[in-house]
Amino acid sequence: MKLIDSKTYLNLAKTFAGECMARTRYEFIEYGARQQGYTALAEVIDKVVYNEFNHARMCYTYLQSASDKTIANVDISSGYPFKEKWDLTENLRLAAEDERIEAEEVYPEYMKTAEKEGFQDIAGLFRNLIGIETCHKMLFTDLYEQMKSGALYKKDKPIKWKCGGCGYEWTEKEAFEVCPVCGAKQGVVLLHLNDGV
Repeated sequence: MKLIDSKTYLNLAKTFAGECMARTRYEFIEYGARQQGYTALAEVIDKVVYNEFNHARMCYTYLQSASDKTIANVDISSGYPFKEKWDLTENLRLAAEDERIEAEEVYPEYMKTAEKEGFQDIAGLFRNLIGIETCHKMLFTDLYEQMKSGALYKKDKPIKWKCGGCGYEWTEKEAFEVCPVCGAKQGVVLLHLNDGV
């Protein structure tokens, strides 16, 4: 079976569209974090934005390899989420939910289809995306829980905080509100995440 004639081809197009949309939705979250002064949080989210860009790029590369001719259009019908509003904390929860759906529902089906149709390399891509999106889900869940509980810059015991602006470090239960060295606000303090990011 040729890739261009397969269900896997359509699944790649859906994945490309979905990853592009996820990238943009996460850029909205990143923008919101920056607007609210959470520079370090925005930088963490920016890494996920770049991951999503690369997921889309990989799908696009497979799509382009399906034909020597220009592909004018791939007609797909699929559902995509439009849940996020302009609430930073809630958007982190929704992003975790979106990543869970990709990792647990969508990509496992796409992987099985690719395997069945004989596209082992593309099945491998979906297998790897499942692992990556699972990590994204855990990251967004951790960020959501810390934001919701007020633990982003407050901990139960003293830990080392580091200014993302100048590198100043101190060990306390709470991050400084203003860096005593460079004057940066608390939002630049590097985050402590459960997944080690």
